[in-house]
Amino acid sequence: MPGLWMGGHGFRGRSGERELAVVRDGFDLVQTLTRARPGHGPGPGVEHHVWPIPDGPLDGTQLAGVIRLAQAAGDALDAGRTVLVRCYSGYNRSGLVVAHALMLQGRSADDAIRLIRSRRSPWALHNELFVEYLRAGLPTARLLEELAE
Repeated sequence: MPGLWMGGHGFRGRSGERELAVVRDGFDLVQTLTRARPGHGPGPGVEHHVWPIPDGPLDGTQLAGVIRLAQAAGDALDAGRTVLVRCYSGYNRSGLVVAHALMLQGRSADDAIRLIRSRRSPWALHNELFVEYLRAGLPTARLLEELAE
C-alpha cells in the first residue's frame, strides 16, 4: 500500500554488521511496538504512537491497542500521510498491525499476509499465533482473549 512501511530498529549494513535504524522526519506517523529507544527517533514534530507488546500471546488490552494502531495507520493513509510501523526486527509485531490495516482496507487475512511476505520478507509474520489472530479477525481474537481472562 503506498505510504505504508514496516520495519525494525536495526538492519544489516553493507558490511554485514547490524546497524541502528534511526527515523527522523521521513514519515508523518511512526508507530513503535517496543519500548521507545532513545536515539531511534522519530524527530520533533512527527506523530509517534508507542504500544509495547510481546512477540507472543496478547491479552485483550494488547489486541485492542493493535486494532487502534491499525485504524490510526489506515486513517493517516486515507489522509495522504506516510506511516512507518516498527518493532524490534520488523517482522511479527509490525506485521500484525500492517496486516490488520490492510484488512481494514478490504483485503483478506491471507491476502494481507501474502502481500507482507512478498514485499517485506518471507520471514514476516512467522509467528503462527499472530497469523491465527489475523485469520480469526482481531476483534474476535480480542473477545476470546478477554473471555479467557
